[in-house]
Order: sequence, then C-alpha cells, then structure tokens
Amino acid sequence: MLKLRLSMGGTKKRPVYKIVVADSRFSRDGRFIEKLGFFNPLIPKDKKERVGIEAERIKYWLGQGAQPTTRVARILGENQIIPMPQKGNNPQKAVPKKDRKKEDKLETSKDAGKKSEAPNEEKKVEAHKEDKK
Repeated sequence: MLKLRLSMGGTKKRPVYKIVVADSRFSRDGRFIEKLGFFNPLIPKDKKERVGIEAERIKYWLGQGAQPTTRVARILGENQIIPMPQKGNNPQKAVPKKDRKKEDKLETSKDAGKKSEAPNEEKKVEAHKEDKK
C-alpha cells in the first residue's frame, strides 16, 4: 500500500521532515518513491517557510490510491489540498502519562470500594429491619 508520510531528517533536537510517497512496508527514513515536500516544525505556524508542498504531485498520488498518514492529512488539510480530517478523541491528552496511570488506579479502587460498600449497607438495613420486628 502506498502512503504519504513524513520522513525524518535534520540533526539531534532539530528535526526537519520530508513529505514522501513510499510503500508502507519500507522503513520511515528508508527508501521512498518520490519527495513531495517538506515540513519544519521549528518554524512558527504563521510563516510560509514552515511547509513546502508540490500540490499537483500530491493530487496525482492521491488519485493513484496513496493514503496520507494522520499528520500528513492535517498538513494537507491546512493547505486546502484535501478536506481537513476530523479531530480524534483523546480526553486525557493534557494529562502527563505518569499521572494517567495514577488516576486509572484511583478510579478503579474507588469503583471497587463503592461496589463492595453497597451490598454491606443493604445487609445492614435488612438486619436492622429484622431486629425491629
């Protein structure tokens, strides 16, 4: 399957990406069929030099059945080459990963505590009713 994806270049802590069309079986930075543009995430979003795209070639490869990755689809959507993809649903995106694990453990322990308390309370209520009779 053909993919439109990013191929990483640049130096340590200074990434620059090429937008390429490649077979999905090839490695990320490995062999590709054609270079279609570039993406520099270090440049501010409002600058034109951040993204360079060959729109006609991208449209050609999309017509040939190439599928863009999520990031490339967003880049192409921002440049009005394809419709903007829908946003994903990740409600915990802003929470650091180590804190997500803690919250999951707390929620499961709270849920387990509530479930175990509820039957005990019912038993106490029933026992109290029987005592009154």
